[in-house]
Amino acid sequence: MSIKQSYKEKRITTEEALSKVETGDHIVTGLAAAEAQSILSELHTIADDVEDVIVSTCLPLSNNEYFTNPEYKDNFRMEAWFYSPGIRKAHKDKLVSFIPNHLHLAGTKRLAHRDVDIFFGTATPVDKHGYLSLSLSATYEKLMVQNADIVILEVNPNLPRTFGDTTVHIDDVDFFVEADYDIPELPIAEPSEKDRIIGKNIAELVEDGSTIQLGIGGIPNAVAAELLDKKDLGIHTEMFTDGMVDLYNAGAVNNKKKTLMPEKMVATFALGSKKLYDFIDDNPAVRIMDGNWVNDPHVIGQNHKMVSINTTLEVDLTGQCASESIGTKQFSGTGGQADTAIGAQNSPEGKSIIALYSTADVRTGEGDERKTISKIVPMLTQGAAVSLSRNDVDYVVTEYGVAELRGTSIRERVERLTNIAHPDFREELKEKAKELMIW
Repeated sequence: MSIKQSYKEKRITTEEALSKVETGDHIVTGLAAAEAQSILSELHTIADDVEDVIVSTCLPLSNNEYFTNPEYKDNFRMEAWFYSPGIRKAHKDKLVSFIPNHLHLAGTKRLAHRDVDIFFGTATPVDKHGYLSLSLSATYEKLMVQNADIVILEVNPNLPRTFGDTTVHIDDVDFFVEADYDIPELPIAEPSEKDRIIGKNIAELVEDGSTIQLGIGGIPNAVAAELLDKKDLGIHTEMFTDGMVDLYNAGAVNNKKKTLMPEKMVATFALGSKKLYDFIDDNPAVRIMDGNWVNDPHVIGQNHKMVSINTTLEVDLTGQCASESIGTKQFSGTGGQADTAIGAQNSPEGKSIIALYSTADVRTGEGDERKTISKIVPMLTQGAAVSLSRNDVDYVVTEYGVAELRGTSIRERVERLTNIAHPDFREELKEKAKELMIW
């Protein structure tokens, strides 16, 4: 059978795709901009026909009815590897539950726990050889294509065609749903003055010839801006971002001194603006690889001068980082923070860097009253998840400086972390450390 004929026979409508869902099914969809938006936006329309359907997601960008409307709580249950703002809101209504994970093992551990009945993913159109590209993510998507009972892909001509573990043959797909929506973009966070100061502090730690991992947000964007004058940088990162495009275009990134896949920028997913999507489209210098490999600390550690740069919500005086929850309230997810931090420490001349503002403004009650709190604390907020062990932090950076923790004692950590806390809280931190015998 010809490729065109095979594709034609496998092409179905959104309604027909939804008809494949049965009571008790486990559905997995793609990460972030790789989620099957057309199908999931209509998932709630089959509520009368199904119950107890579990949908596993990771950082979904659409707030679809099936998980935001309490009316469907008996029909659909979202279980997420990483929370987005919409999920945080739905969590209050018991519509969502978090899946603790390190990103490089998210897919394999999920499969060990539960079989996948249907994978709803996204892909570029089929090429003349019968291949599609999963485009924006291979974090766990290829793994799901290989293991799901039914594979249904939304084919969208607006998706960038990427290389790596995103390649899938038409024979490995059961059905196609044609779509033509714009790819979701992540607004570029303009760095604040604090971000710029932190960015400069971090940039001083990054040597020429380093391979870097960056996240998303004001601080990572500021770091990227401060690295523009560096030389011979490489990219081996969980998430490919707009800042990395800027670094490549400026000549700071050329990937020539990378240990693994030299001359290639390696990521497990991409999320950003149209500029980023245009850059990675048909670009052989970019490889979107399986998250089980990209984020494996053993793999990361093989890169010479690997620098992992992550952010956190709160750090205690011993170096423990709570990066995904505020007390018991799930805020985001572990993602690849521990993966990349541990990997960087295994790297020859590697560095694990954590960045945060020294303070935060929080509500004091139901009204608009707010107070300023220190984000460097004697103890993490009760119930907070420890996303990164104190054993895995080399440097902590705020707008007040850099605390090098590698090889230090608790006594030294208290002093160094106190010195980069906001001046208004330093004495209080010292006194509390004495009271709690943190030394």
